[in-house]
Amino acid sequence: MRPTLRQLQYLVATADTGRFSDAAKLLNVSQPSLSAQIAEAEAHLGVIVFERGRHGASLTPLGAEIIRRGRYVLRQMEDMKSIASNGRVGLYGRVRLGVLPTIGPYLLPRCTAGLHRAFPDLRLSIREESTVELQEKLIDGRMDVVISTLQDHAQTRSEHLFNESLWVAVPVDHPLADSTGPVRLDALAGQPLLSLGMGHRLAGLVAELAHQVGAYISTDYEGTSLDAIRHMSALGAGIAILPELYVACEARRDATLVYRRIAHASAQRDIALIWREASPLQDGFTDLAAALRAAATPILGVRNDPIATPDQALTSNA
Repeated sequence: MRPTLRQLQYLVATADTGRFSDAAKLLNVSQPSLSAQIAEAEAHLGVIVFERGRHGASLTPLGAEIIRRGRYVLRQMEDMKSIASNGRVGLYGRVRLGVLPTIGPYLLPRCTAGLHRAFPDLRLSIREESTVELQEKLIDGRMDVVISTLQDHAQTRSEHLFNESLWVAVPVDHPLADSTGPVRLDALAGQPLLSLGMGHRLAGLVAELAHQVGAYISTDYEGTSLDAIRHMSALGAGIAILPELYVACEARRDATLVYRRIAHASAQRDIALIWREASPLQDGFTDLAAALRAAATPILGVRNDPIATPDQALTSNA
């Protein structure tokens, strides 16, 4: 005997939620039924997958490996269904899209209408995650495709969306606010920089820049969002390092800060649409990437031009 696909779904759902009750709600089954099926699966496997306790269900070391392999089996079944129905043209049905929190809120709302026109039968299930989480969930099948930084996703296929530079944001009384043109990287030497917490690709990129120039990451504050970093900079806590898509969408709302592009090849990131190598939806994802690029172009405007100044770029989006 071996676990059924349904039992694998129960095991994976319990691993994801950490509780039998939450997994049962997620799958719309009764908790006794789910618990009985999990116990039967463990009996078939001859191992204990979950350690039961007052705080829920935690994976045993061997159980973690069982769940990893179970995800792979379920992912293959989903891909098989996609292949079987791939006679239809374009994307359709539910597609699980993961996106960086530094990209999603500023890009996706501006392309919703266009995506609906291009893919009327597509239902996107969108989730914001850190770079590490996006990679894990893409590989194990919990996500079908992600919008992320290309260099952080090995053994995948991708379509380039856009490059974006990093910008500084400083209060109007800061020395760097005396000019509106691009700022040299060495102008940040010895300065406290504000960034997101670790686990975000942006944090690693800012740390690399700080190391190059002799700046340092402020230990007084670790940002949980780009808005929070911007507000802390306005209070004088340091120099906020922000991606240009965010600056293009949000900067004009805050007159307390001056924004300047960092004029250095290391101060940029490559954003791409990324999927698994064997995904049967590759042709559809290529079309999706084209739609996302078209949405990003009017937002960024001339910002992809390396000689554009902040004033020129903001004016182009006025």
